[in-house]
Amino acid sequence: MDDNLSGEEDVYYYSSDQESLNGLDNEQSLLQPLSSRAITVKVITKESLLAAQREDLRRVMELLTLKEHHARTLLIYYRWDVEKLFAVLVEKGKDSLFSGAGLTFLENQPCDSSVSRSSMMTCDICIEDVPGYQMTRMDCGHSFCNTCWAGHFTVKINEGQSTRITCMAHKCNAICDEDVVRTLVSKSQPDLAEKFDRFLLESYIEDNKMVKWCPSTPHCGNAIRVEDDELCEVECSCGLQFCFSCSSQAHSPCSCAMWELWRKKCYDESETVNWITVHTKQCPKCHKPVEKNGGCNLVTCLCRQSFCWLCGGATGRNHTWSRISGHSCGRFQEDKEKQMERAKRDLERYMHYHNRYKAHTDSSKLEAQLSYSIRKKVSFSEKRELQLKDFSWATNGLHRLFRSRRVISYSYPFAFYMFGDELFKDEMSSEEREIKQNLFEDQQQQLEANVEKLSKFLEEPFDQFADDKVMQIRIQVINLSVAVDTLCKKMYECIENDLLGSLQLGIHNITPYRSNGIERASDFYSSQNSKEAVGEICQSSDCGTSGWTSRLDQALGSGNSEDTSCSSNKRARIDGGYRNSQTTLLDLNLPAEAIERK
Repeated sequence: MDDNLSGEEDVYYYSSDQESLNGLDNEQSLLQPLSSRAITVKVITKESLLAAQREDLRRVMELLTLKEHHARTLLIYYRWDVEKLFAVLVEKGKDSLFSGAGLTFLENQPCDSSVSRSSMMTCDICIEDVPGYQMTRMDCGHSFCNTCWAGHFTVKINEGQSTRITCMAHKCNAICDEDVVRTLVSKSQPDLAEKFDRFLLESYIEDNKMVKWCPSTPHCGNAIRVEDDELCEVECSCGLQFCFSCSSQAHSPCSCAMWELWRKKCYDESETVNWITVHTKQCPKCHKPVEKNGGCNLVTCLCRQSFCWLCGGATGRNHTWSRISGHSCGRFQEDKEKQMERAKRDLERYMHYHNRYKAHTDSSKLEAQLSYSIRKKVSFSEKRELQLKDFSWATNGLHRLFRSRRVISYSYPFAFYMFGDELFKDEMSSEEREIKQNLFEDQQQQLEANVEKLSKFLEEPFDQFADDKVMQIRIQVINLSVAVDTLCKKMYECIENDLLGSLQLGIHNITPYRSNGIERASDFYSSQNSKEAVGEICQSSDCGTSGWTSRLDQALGSGNSEDTSCSSNKRARIDGGYRNSQTTLLDLNLPAEAIERK
């Protein structure tokens, strides 16, 4: 134990307890409740999906003075990207914005979609004369009978095109009014009308790049919405942590493309094929792999075909210890030798990275049992008459161990592809690759050593030690927690700047490192509550119109700036109040005294 506390190895230690505590300044920002910090990830449940959709609808409706179905058509076309919609409005104007999305407004057109009720009209689709009240006109001005419209809508809904049903007229790309679609379809097929409404509602998730379903199995029914960058890792309220960009498990510092390749490599038969290539030869008759179980180079397959183990050529059965009758393969064949050596080298390289990846993954699973052990030791220590009363350092160290262990685990798949020939063979010379690999592996080794030390100290039975020994363990855990956090940051900076940043192929991006771990999604209703408070403050302080809104007003030319000065802060309030049952107000990684202060 004393040897462990000496700190002679390459670990980041501070000379005193006070300096150790000062090193935790980067975690003090966590002392604020999540409601006072910028919440960028939200959970959208089945109950809050409609409210989340109407939040964006309201912004567009208020800005452009549109009906709800017109605003939805615009948002679906621009994949619910409100900022992109506003940018197109500023750059190209309202007419271009509407025509691109399939919205057509005719001047002096009556609000009622039905045609004159008294006259008889001919439907251009079925060529039948029908009364005017059985005809329906769309915003584009085309009129057809209700029967043809209903048949057209039925086909489109069954084909999965509910979100953008176009007019039946030739070369008309105008989007049909969803109210008309709902009314006509519900008369004969109410179930299909419900399906249509469900498609419109779920389009907020299916067509929105900033909203995705939680990939939990079985599905929890939640969706996650991010505000800033889709390249992030999030935690759903059901507890699942996943990469928002590719919906796989959280895998940074691996890029999404690297993780997909690694996942396939681990779970398919690619490495089995490599092993067969290295350790077996193919029978020249039945083409099945054959493994040699003796020293003689004349082998016989189960199909009774004999062949030479050295060259794979079919031979007769007559042979001696030194030669095979009528056969000679002593001439060197460079291609086959190189192919076998390359397959063997690739297999050994894969096994090196896979074994270390799996070892750290297994360690992470075993260390998950530490949570119960730490709580038990802390509970017992608090009942003892010790000078130290606060044991939050143990909980903080445990969470730091979990996060850093995950980083190390996924750093091995990253290194496998970063310094291999599959992705970046033409991006780096062999000398440059060697320099970068040494730089990365040095940082990886330092982080690995400190994580193992932190794991060892957390496993110590500090609930049985005296005051002085508990204080020593406390200092070591705090030191190591700061050290692994610093080393994780340096590794991510190295990957982003020195490794991936210098490459021309820019498709491999990694999720930024977060000291406080993967961000937990907050409930959508609680986020609504805080944003409405901000909107009220903005209105009460008579905030001026931002430059962005001014440019929008100029593009609109409608003089309704007073209605849109704070429109981005206006949110729809849900009847019945806000649900806060799933809201996480405090970070679980906080020390005990911070929670007590809250």
